[in-house]
Amino acid sequence: MGGVEGRRVSEELKPYGYFGLCAVGGMLSAGTTHLAITPLDVLKVNMQVHPVKYNSIYSCFTTLLREQGPSALWRGWAGKFFGYGVQGGCRFGLYEYFKSLYSNILVDHNRSVIFFVSSASAEVFANIALCPFEAVKVRVQAQPLFAKGLLDGFPKLFASEGLLGFYRGLVPLWGRNLPFSIVMFSTFEHSVDFLYRKVVQKRKQDCSKIQQLGVTCLAGYAAGSIGSFISNPADNIVASLYNKKADSLMLVVKKIGLFNLFTRSLPIRIMLVGPAITLQWLFYDAIKVLSGLPTSGEVTTDIRVDGAAA
Repeated sequence: MGGVEGRRVSEELKPYGYFGLCAVGGMLSAGTTHLAITPLDVLKVNMQVHPVKYNSIYSCFTTLLREQGPSALWRGWAGKFFGYGVQGGCRFGLYEYFKSLYSNILVDHNRSVIFFVSSASAEVFANIALCPFEAVKVRVQAQPLFAKGLLDGFPKLFASEGLLGFYRGLVPLWGRNLPFSIVMFSTFEHSVDFLYRKVVQKRKQDCSKIQQLGVTCLAGYAAGSIGSFISNPADNIVASLYNKKADSLMLVVKKIGLFNLFTRSLPIRIMLVGPAITLQWLFYDAIKVLSGLPTSGEVTTDIRVDGAAA
């Protein structure tokens, strides 16, 4: 098998410095992109929690504006920025760490297996970090009288529900984000590999930085769109549990219905997640490029041009 470009980074750099840079890049990219799409997230959460009142994106948007004013569309911005910033730091930094670790342990395994277990391992910790922020954010967005934001939302939630209130949705959150992360990272890695071998037909190091970031954007959009469909049922469950539309996982599924689990708020979720993940990968790889590192993603075979190895 030809050289795997993605493995060379850990050999050339001090591991912890590289993983730390990836964590900082993931934190900045995830925090800023999630902050930018807060209005769409507000619409999504309200459509999930109040499906009868908000039965379309347009009705949700116009009703919120009329009843609560423009500021309603930015409710929960702090939870988005800090919560998903922490999650992004863990998700990207630990993914690179676990991919390096498992690559050395599972030497003879298919690379897809490495991508799966690395992303899953990273996401377990990323969601433990995210969960308290998500608990407050969802309530702030769907319950205008609950709190104004994180500063008053955290103590209010702790006073009313204790520590359990922050982690009530952890299992559904894992159910949403573990499949999403596994599909997202695997799709990204395979998309990068496909684009360089079949479309660009040049080795990554022979491409300009703009070309490399273009590949990152295309692979990132594919990863985000596919991942959003896979994780949509659990996303509906998380929103319902945090807003006490039912007291247990089974009751939520029964109340929403199996078909609605997959379809409710799916269009806006694809609108939300696809561009957000694209921007995350773009910002993340831009930070790596500015730091003198190659962009993300492995190319698993040497690319051949005109019958000769490139």
